[in-house]
Amino acid sequence: MGNRRRVAERRSSRYRQYLRRPAVLGGAIAVVVVGAGAGGYAVWAADGEQTVVRTFKPGPLSTQEVTTAAQRFLTAWQDGRVTEAAGATDDPAAAGAMLTSFAKDARVKDAAFTVGRPTGAKIPFKVKGTVSYEDTSKPLGYDSALTVVRAENDRPVVDWHASVVHPDLKDGDKLVTGEAGTPPVKALDRDGGELTTKKYPSLGTVLDGLREKYGETAGGTAGVELRVERGKASKAAELADRTLLELSEGTPGTVKTTLSPDLQAAAEKEVAERKRASVAVVRPSTGEILAVANSSHGFNVAFQGSLAPGSTMKVITSSLLIEKGLASADKKHPCPKYFSYGGWKFQNDDKFEIKDGTFTASFARSCNTAFISQAPKLENDDLTKQAQEVFGLGRNDWAIGVPTFDGAVPVQSAAPMAASLIGQGGVRMNPLNMASVSATVQSGTFRQPYLVSPDVDNRELATASRKLSDGTLKQLRALMSYTASYGTAAEAMAGISGGAAKTGSAEVDGQKKPNGWFTAYRGDLAAAGVVQQGGHGGETAGPLVAALLKAGG
Repeated sequence: MGNRRRVAERRSSRYRQYLRRPAVLGGAIAVVVVGAGAGGYAVWAADGEQTVVRTFKPGPLSTQEVTTAAQRFLTAWQDGRVTEAAGATDDPAAAGAMLTSFAKDARVKDAAFTVGRPTGAKIPFKVKGTVSYEDTSKPLGYDSALTVVRAENDRPVVDWHASVVHPDLKDGDKLVTGEAGTPPVKALDRDGGELTTKKYPSLGTVLDGLREKYGETAGGTAGVELRVERGKASKAAELADRTLLELSEGTPGTVKTTLSPDLQAAAEKEVAERKRASVAVVRPSTGEILAVANSSHGFNVAFQGSLAPGSTMKVITSSLLIEKGLASADKKHPCPKYFSYGGWKFQNDDKFEIKDGTFTASFARSCNTAFISQAPKLENDDLTKQAQEVFGLGRNDWAIGVPTFDGAVPVQSAAPMAASLIGQGGVRMNPLNMASVSATVQSGTFRQPYLVSPDVDNRELATASRKLSDGTLKQLRALMSYTASYGTAAEAMAGISGGAAKTGSAEVDGQKKPNGWFTAYRGDLAAAGVVQQGGHGGETAGPLVAALLKAGG
């Protein structure tokens, strides 16, 4: 027993000596010292001079790390130590340029920051300062936020984006104070009342777009302001410059719009009660836009959104199938549980089927396979042509008075072409596009929606190259009317006499719930809405659209 103990002690001693042996790094002798920090190590040269020190902090950042990194950045920025502040971010070059511009171009002085309570790695902070231009000064105050991340050297730093400086900035934008590049405009509703964001919070992007389009020609003179000057990426996304602070007022020109004050107020109320909701209302007989509203005010999804419209696209697809003799409202039409095409297996919601049903039944219940089953009989570009030629979509030629996305129905083949028939695949729309679809069905003619009369600037509105036949229109109207009375839109449209509608739900990768869509018309009103991640359209976007059809009388 004693011999075994002595052998074990010698082995243990040799093992401890092995642990003390220096490591060789790049030909130099170094000693690894464990415990240089929580979960870390330090490397020292053999002569005792430190050559490398690195401490790992695996896992999420601690509250202290987040707070310290934020304070380091904000304190340096507040003291005017731009290089030091930029060095506290993960992109010193971009941060340095922006922070320098904050003082030089935006002309903000005496900036002070108050740090809020962190939420995870994100810290809100308040900005106060003074904007000065020549002999004019005004106080500036707003809220912003930053996020702290680990740099490659494991040091907590600020995750740099232009939005750190101001939440309205996108990367590539900057703040500028000076004479306004474009004179202000006073936008009026159809009755002559002034449109303001205080009264109608959704209209911020619309008013910005009106100023950019008509500011030079509406008869106003420029003032001095602090504004967001858009960079290349933002301009490509059709984002307009934005005024943040007026130091001296210019003289606004006047631009009259087609917006209805009553419908706009109703639209604002409806979207405010829902998350991620957007809606547009148009007058089918003229194309006038009567209301536009979004829950989120930073981007105009109703005009510029690019989302799969789900089964609301079946209005366009139905017109195509009826014209080609592949479907008829009162004739039998297949609606199986499944249908495979192009290597994809398509199914209906809850895997339902309709046995011996008509096309009206399939449309009203939104049977996917009733439409997918017709894909083998269609050419790849049939749906694209139908959308462009009859409904005026996907040609990028609308001129409503502010920027819009005019829908997209790309030519596709195999499974993606089949998916496009039910508003998935590559098809992209927004509420204005889908309100226009309902308006086209109601009036029988595509009339490009517009916010400002073309008489104001003699611009040419987009037109369709052909109309649907009277027989096709009659069937299409009957399909939408039946759906509003007895189909998936019935609950939302209850109490609305003479209404016609179509519901939609669009699946989006990474979302637990689909985007809910709804498009409808009643009399000389057509509307469409989307509630992103809301679920079924009849339950989410449906009540929103129906409320506006009721409000419009």
